[in-house]
Amino acid sequence: MAGRNGRTVRDLRRANRGAVLQRLYFDGPLSRFELGPATGLSSGSVSNVVADLIGDGLVEEAGSVDSDGGRPRTLLRVTPDSGHMIGVDVGETRVRVELFDLTLTELARAERPLEQQRYEVDVIVDHIHAGITEVLTAAGLAPERLLGVGIGVPGIVEHTPDRGAVVHGQTIGWDAVALESLLRSGSPLPDGVPRFIDNGARTLGQAEMWFGAGRGARNALVVLFGSGVGACLVTPEAEHGRAVEWGHLTVRVRGRRCRCGALGCLEAYAGAESLLARWREEGGRAPRDADEETALTAMLAAAYPPDGTAADPVALAVLEETAEYLGAGLSDLINLFQPERILMGGWAGLQLGARFLPAVRRHALSYALRHPAENVTIELGSLGPDAVTVGAAILPLADFFARGG
Repeated sequence: MAGRNGRTVRDLRRANRGAVLQRLYFDGPLSRFELGPATGLSSGSVSNVVADLIGDGLVEEAGSVDSDGGRPRTLLRVTPDSGHMIGVDVGETRVRVELFDLTLTELARAERPLEQQRYEVDVIVDHIHAGITEVLTAAGLAPERLLGVGIGVPGIVEHTPDRGAVVHGQTIGWDAVALESLLRSGSPLPDGVPRFIDNGARTLGQAEMWFGAGRGARNALVVLFGSGVGACLVTPEAEHGRAVEWGHLTVRVRGRRCRCGALGCLEAYAGAESLLARWREEGGRAPRDADEETALTAMLAAAYPPDGTAADPVALAVLEETAEYLGAGLSDLINLFQPERILMGGWAGLQLGARFLPAVRRHALSYALRHPAENVTIELGSLGPDAVTVGAAILPLADFFARGG
């Protein structure tokens, strides 16, 4: 039966269950008494919902605390093994697959390297299928127990009614790839297990906002700095984040050719791929046949020798130029969106790390308008190299909350 606002009793029950689950998930353990003000539900509604969730095995008791003059209050928490999610990061050097329990504790992982950043669709699909099978086998988990699989990919993700998630990845040569349909074909998972596919920068943003350095911010930008660059914008209007193709803003008319094919994109100057290319063009010597992560490590060692020997001036100059381009690109985001925080993640951003960030911050604030620049902080993300995978696993977790478990 629908009420005046069109909501049915079932909708109300789902919303109440979701509210209790989220509060216990983020703030628990909590008592029934504390759940009332935390969720806005009456004590009777809290009792009914909690009994329902305990009966479903989603919530369990977690000890007790003394109350003011009364009986001890029983604490409640989300049951960790009541649900499982898989997060997949289709990255620039590897495909990473991780299995998590409901509290996002990692249970198993699998990695498949990509040869020289080759993004053959069939190879990626096979890597994802093999990785899913491997982590489920390692944990001894039946596929039917999964809440879903979240997958972070490079490019623009379009959700279509007939083909599911379609990926437009111009920089990796993917032209309207019906990835969801391909993943369902020959999958080791039952058809009923949902797949959630989204841009990798957005999954990184979700992870940092839920569990990392973005917690508490209403308006933030999370930057993915890898082979290329991307960003996720989080605002009250887009609380789950919106991917921004920031790397393809034009920063230099008739500039270097970007891997998307255009001239002068930020990514042609600020991504790790372009950074290393410019170092080689100026005479830098990266290890032969090394992947990007190894080559960037070598460049950093040349620019900042650990043994106190003279630094490579070419490596230093290229890093400083990259910091200026990256800072100028951040200033555009500051002027456009006026965020409270900017967080830099991605494997290259974390590898460059604290040594690189002060220069990026200095250039960003010098190029940005004074007022928004005075109200933003620019820091590193706090979740490390697994942030995209964690964020991908959040996609089925968010759906779990929306459905009230």
